[in-house]
Amino acid sequence: MRDELVLTGCGVLTAVGQGTAAMSAALLRGDHAFGVLSRPGRGDREYVGAEVPDITVPAHVPATVLRTCDVTARAALAVLGEAWEQARLSEVDPQRIGLVVGGSNVKQRELMAVHDRVADRKESLPPSYAVTFLDSDLSALCSEQFGIKGMAFTVGGASASGQLAIIEAARLVRAGEADACVALGALTDLSHWELRAFRRVGAMGTDRFASDPAAACRPFDEQRDGFIFGECCAAVVVESAASAARRGVRADTELAGWAVVSDANRNPTPSADGQRHAITLALQRAGVPPRRIDYVNPHGSGSRVGDPVELEALRRSGVADAPINATKSIVGHGLAAAGTVEVVATVLQMRAGRLHATRNLDQPLDPSRAWVTGRAPEHDVRHALTLSVGFGGINTALCLRRVS
Repeated sequence: MRDELVLTGCGVLTAVGQGTAAMSAALLRGDHAFGVLSRPGRGDREYVGAEVPDITVPAHVPATVLRTCDVTARAALAVLGEAWEQARLSEVDPQRIGLVVGGSNVKQRELMAVHDRVADRKESLPPSYAVTFLDSDLSALCSEQFGIKGMAFTVGGASASGQLAIIEAARLVRAGEADACVALGALTDLSHWELRAFRRVGAMGTDRFASDPAAACRPFDEQRDGFIFGECCAAVVVESAASAARRGVRADTELAGWAVVSDANRNPTPSADGQRHAITLALQRAGVPPRRIDYVNPHGSGSRVGDPVELEALRRSGVADAPINATKSIVGHGLAAAGTVEVVATVLQMRAGRLHATRNLDQPLDPSRAWVTGRAPEHDVRHALTLSVGFGGINTALCLRRVS
């Protein structure tokens, strides 16, 4: 019998707060921070979204290092620091700790700013650009500041990157390559170019709610018109139950099963067959029948095309009766980090014994579903399913089990 894989540490940063305590409270209150995007390089107040406030990074990170860190890097250090402390990873051999960063092309706004600064004087391009433009710089920064000496690398799966990082971390631990592995969903820093492109392809919400940003993000609602961007970042520590027990670390959530499925499709069009296949595989590997899933945290982006496809996939998978909510209605769509943030949100709700409401769900696509709306109700979650979908036909599914 294989040793169970458990989650022993979580760290999170969203526009509604930093840290798991702040996140849990914000979820259950139904907070939001949607407004007009204002970071330099995101257009002339053209887009609705949610941006993180000031970020508190671990005290041990030197000021000289922080001066080289953009918002993506600072966010990664912050969430890794919280997960690290919760899991007591300082007690683990550094050569037996791994790191998988989920996300590619995550610093587009920062790179654009560098290009703009040196456009007329290319000889002034800082030599550090040769390193910092690479996605590997983020895993290198984190491994350096936390002394991680096991495997450290990045994986890209578009909006499924965050869950893909967790799956790769689980595989490393299961294969014996690491005793503990941190999976980090990177903060995606979009520029006006990516925002405009997402809108032109029909994925991102329009300016329909420009005068009422709080109403713009509406997953699974009839009035949805695309995802609403929300800066966020999260990390979870995956390890074997035996490894956690050796340090006396209590784990209350098991990563029971997972799956990654491709649609063999380059276009940004979701597939109910692909999503159903991922769900079915994850539940089979977890040994959990569909009827025993008592909570679903879906991808739920607010996509005009994607939301009904996801509901159809859940119906075909046999989990259509489980309570369902959409975390993106509170924090927005963080793209690369979304899946990791939603795993943390799922863990926090399992611990609280309550489910957060879905904001702006006034006219559900399918009123027969067990939507969580209004006040955050009490609910005992033993088995949870959480899903991600990425451009390029990438579907991921994770099944979580409460240990205690």
